[in-house]
Amino acid sequence: MTQEHDKVDGGRRSFIGAAAGLTAATVAPGLILHTVEAAPRSEAVTDKVRWGMLIDTAKCADGCSACVDACDKENGLDLQVKPHGASEAMWDRQRAVWIRKVQVQDNLTGRVTNLPMLCQHCERPPCVDVCPTGASFKRADGIVMVDRHTCIGCRYCMMACPYKARSFIHQVVEEKLTATPRGKGCVESCNLCVQRRDNGETSTACADACAAAGHHAILFGDLKDPNGALSKALASAASRQVREDLNLNTGVRYSSL
Repeated sequence: MTQEHDKVDGGRRSFIGAAAGLTAATVAPGLILHTVEAAPRSEAVTDKVRWGMLIDTAKCADGCSACVDACDKENGLDLQVKPHGASEAMWDRQRAVWIRKVQVQDNLTGRVTNLPMLCQHCERPPCVDVCPTGASFKRADGIVMVDRHTCIGCRYCMMACPYKARSFIHQVVEEKLTATPRGKGCVESCNLCVQRRDNGETSTACADACAAAGHHAILFGDLKDPNGALSKALASAASRQVREDLNLNTGVRYSSL
């Protein structure tokens, strides 16, 4: 799949059509014609599937950023530009991040584990519960998302998220991808590459990148498919949720943790 870094209006309410699996041909200066290669969704999203992940922390390599880099490229986060005059410390706090690598230490053994932290796509997402406008919502297939057209930037969802998995856009966005529209004053987070889901693709950018790097730590699939690789992996190996005490039934699980 190829992607074009299209410059679009930075207005947060402007409608941007979803476009995944695109090729582009320049037909005139400043004009790009997109053609769709992958088949777009023709039926409504249903609860027959629930998308999720199993992340094997034993395979997550220390110092590797393949999943983070791939997520940035897939969703246009690599197009972010530090505001003029902003310090590196401020920019590090404010730039949007959908996946971050964290280290977890066992207080009893001292063992340190590396793992990618992202939106956990909870069955009962706290972010949805506190959103006053319905901008934070969960699709029938389990993907938790933000509707940027109704997000008012109150950031209640960020405070409610126990995983600190959401980012707030502080600055005007000058450049973005058509598949992942973004705008100042909105909250955003991992959406399990929803543009791929809605165009018939069966992977995520982070899983693909992890496999390409030779680690194969991220397994993506349908949690409801008993014959799928994800369900079989979950049945064969012990796994955990982060903050199991909250009873959120997360769509992202971790093994070797």
